[in-house]
Amino acid sequence: MRHAPLAPWLRKRLPAAGEAGKVRRVLDRGRLRTVCQSADCPNMFECFARGTATFLILGPDCTRRCRFCAVPKGVPAPVDEEEPVRLADAAGRLGLNYVVVTSVTRDDLRDGGAEQFARAVVEVRRRAGVGVEVLTPDFAGRWESVARVVSAGPDVYNHNLETVPRLYGEVRPGASYRRSLELLEEVRGRAPAMATKSGLMVGLGETRSEVRQTLADLRSVGCDVLTLGQYLAPSPGHLPVARFVPPREFEEMAEEAWALGFRAVSAGPFVRSSQGAGQLFAGLRKDRDSAVPC
Repeated sequence: MRHAPLAPWLRKRLPAAGEAGKVRRVLDRGRLRTVCQSADCPNMFECFARGTATFLILGPDCTRRCRFCAVPKGVPAPVDEEEPVRLADAAGRLGLNYVVVTSVTRDDLRDGGAEQFARAVVEVRRRAGVGVEVLTPDFAGRWESVARVVSAGPDVYNHNLETVPRLYGEVRPGASYRRSLELLEEVRGRAPAMATKSGLMVGLGETRSEVRQTLADLRSVGCDVLTLGQYLAPSPGHLPVARFVPPREFEEMAEEAWALGFRAVSAGPFVRSSQGAGQLFAGLRKDRDSAVPC
């Protein structure tokens, strides 16, 4: 499958190794993974250099075969019961002030991995004492699994729609647009004060009107935070990029999102779901504090 060359605005200089080497050493020592590495994120070295990382729990192998994703597909390993403790210890050693926890999809597990998410949140709070965001799969619509993660009290519950409904069959086989919206609505219903977040990739063949409708759908279920980024094919075997979206269009989509009532928006060619997560949450908290009467 032929892939188009990168647009000129998608070239960036990598930072010097510096802090990135320290992050790698801590991760290796703790036998931990990051989604930055597994998903070939274009911001990986930049984030590592700032001493931040998004932890990937429940092993490296995903049970689904989404055609946009670089995470390996295969037979998952047994759940590592000590992983949440090692994750929390690594967060402390790295001096992080905000931790994002995500995972591969584990349809093989009865709870989809919800207990491991919950334990990770609790351990990070107990051992590192910092803010925590979870980025979960859809748990195959098991709302009791969503409830278990919510009960651990993350600051932000993130679940990505990824694309517009028309493209789900091609981009996210095994997933459901409606189910993903219902998950975010379920979180809002169980914990009204908990911030909810979602993200979209563009450049997969969607239209602007489809993006507008998807943003409206997210707001209809109370989604607070939005990320919008450019899809980049991880390899020739993945879905090709249909279009490289110019930076100006990202600005326009961000303006539309703000107008719909999102409380925090990050949009741009290199934006990824967990990029700048701590700063987005800090903005949310500041907004919430300013709304409280003196």
